[in-house]
Amino acid sequence: MSLADKEVPRVLIADDEAPARSRLRDLLDDCRETFPLVLVDEARTGREVLDVLNREKVDIVLLDIRMPDMDGLEAARHIAGMTDPPAIIFTTAFDSYALKAFEVNAIDYVLKPIRLERLLTALRKTRSGPGVSREALDAAANQPRRHLSVHERGKIHLVPVSEILYLRAELKYVTVRTAQREYLVEESLTRLEEEFGEVFVRVHRNCLVARHAIGGFERNADESESGWAVLVKATGEKLAVSRRQQHVVKQFR
Repeated sequence: MSLADKEVPRVLIADDEAPARSRLRDLLDDCRETFPLVLVDEARTGREVLDVLNREKVDIVLLDIRMPDMDGLEAARHIAGMTDPPAIIFTTAFDSYALKAFEVNAIDYVLKPIRLERLLTALRKTRSGPGVSREALDAAANQPRRHLSVHERGKIHLVPVSEILYLRAELKYVTVRTAQREYLVEESLTRLEEEFGEVFVRVHRNCLVARHAIGGFERNADESESGWAVLVKATGEKLAVSRRQQHVVKQFR
């Protein structure tokens, strides 16, 4: 790779439809004269986007919204947690809800069929100003993620929400416990409860337990102010139930 290649933006195309990817390749070729760039790779799903970002330096992602396995909005929410995230430009067919949400939250997008001048305008905007915020993406998505993203050593690791047993706040981090291991995420337990209230139940001010992971409740006067502890099925752990949350015991008995 030449020095010039290193200095120009590195672009990733993400779309599940081959004709759409081909169209974007052609448009990017046409952009090069006034907006030099390097095409790094292509992806067909949100998960493939994250895989590429784990192995390549990318400056701009042209990201389709509707993709299988993981859509563009969820992928973007994971990308936004990176230390140095790429700029994101969504590509979408007309979707009245998505477009309204994007406009309200100042999220850049281009409508399909994509026109050269509109794409050039979006690419140029990536040169100035901060990227889209995680809060803006959360508001635009308006639905829970299917994964939590763990950022370790510059890489994104996905943890399916369906596999999480409990979430426990410790200082500025939250411990994410699955049957296999623990992870740390820098998220707010309160925000996680708001997002995943259908999946988890609060048993303590510092702990949410997945409803499917509750194996029962046991008397535990020594370690719990309420006298109760919740039994986690997969691990056999006993987590204290606070006095304020002891009504949860009645819900599951």
